[in-house]
Amino acid sequence: MERTELFKKIKRVVVKIGTSSITDDDRISAAKIEGFARQISSIRKSGYEVVIVTSGAISAGAGILGMKRTNLAIPEKQALAAVGQAVLMNEYKSCFSLYGCSVGQVLLTEDDMRHRTRFLNARNTLNALINMDVIPVINENDTVAVNEIKIGDNDTLSAHVYSLVEADLLVLLSDIDGFYNDLNDPEPVRFIGKISDDIRSRAGGSGTKHGTGGMVTKVNAAEMIMRLGGMMVIADGGEESVLERVLRGEMTGTLFAGQSVKVNSRKKWISMRKGKGIVVIDDGAVNAITKNKKSLLAAGITHVNGRFVMVDIIDVVNSSDVPVARGIVNY
Repeated sequence: MERTELFKKIKRVVVKIGTSSITDDDRISAAKIEGFARQISSIRKSGYEVVIVTSGAISAGAGILGMKRTNLAIPEKQALAAVGQAVLMNEYKSCFSLYGCSVGQVLLTEDDMRHRTRFLNARNTLNALINMDVIPVINENDTVAVNEIKIGDNDTLSAHVYSLVEADLLVLLSDIDGFYNDLNDPEPVRFIGKISDDIRSRAGGSGTKHGTGGMVTKVNAAEMIMRLGGMMVIADGGEESVLERVLRGEMTGTLFAGQSVKVNSRKKWISMRKGKGIVVIDDGAVNAITKNKKSLLAAGITHVNGRFVMVDIIDVVNSSDVPVARGIVNY
C-alpha cells in the first residue's frame, strides 16, 4: 500500500529529535531548533497534533560548562543534564514562540511507564497539554535516572511515548536517513513490514559521539511499535522540510509498518513494559494460553528465573526459551 494511503488517517504524531539534529560544534543550535519549530508549526496548522521527544540535555550542559561528555561519572552526567535541560527548554520556548506556539516540558523515567497509575497520570497530563494547544516536549529525567529506573535512550523513550499518547505515527529524526541493508546501497530500504533476524543483525553499531542511540535502538523501537500495529519512520533530521515531506507520504527515510491489530489500552501497556522475571511453561500450558486463551495455572510452570512480586510484569517462555506471553503476577 502507498504511504499516502497509509497516512490518510494520521492525526497525532510523535517526533523524536536526536542530539545530532540540534547540535552544531558540540553546542545546541538555535538555528536548527528554529527549523524544526517552523516545520512543526506548519504541520499543526494542517491539523496534526504533535508531541516532541528531544535529546540534547547533557550536550547542552557540556557546551555551557565547557566540558566533554566522555569519561564522566554518572553524577557528573546528571549534573550536566540539570544544567542542560534549562538551556534546551529555553531554546525550544524561544524558537516556538516565533511561530505563536507554546511548549511544556515533561520529564519521564521507566518508573513512570512501569506503574499503571503513574502511566495513566502522565497520559492525562499530556492529553491536557495537547487540548490546551501546548506542544509537549519530553525527555528522560536524566538528573535522577539510574539503571533501575532508566529507559536508556530516547529512541526507546519515543516508542513508549507513542504508546502513552496513543499516537498514529512516530518519526525518528537523526543524522541517519533510513535503514540500509548494506552500507554500499545508494538508498535506504523504503519499507519494512516485519523485523527479521537479518534486519536485527544488520542494525549493529552505536550512535554518534553526542547521542546514545544507534540503528539497534531504532529497530528495537520499531519492533515495539509494530507489535501494536503501528507505524514509524526513520528520516534525516537535516533534510529540508523533512517532517512535511514525511507526512505528505513522500519516499523519504524508511517506513516500518506493523499489521493492523486491535489491542486494548491495558494490553498495550503490558506489551511495552520490561519483564522483571521469566516463567518457563510446559507445552500444555503454551497451548492453553496461545490457542485456548486460558490463564496460566501453577501446574504448567516448570521453572522460574529472576525475582518478582505481585503486580510485577513477567515474560512467559516455552521450553525452548521462546517468548509466548507477557503478563502481570497475581501471586
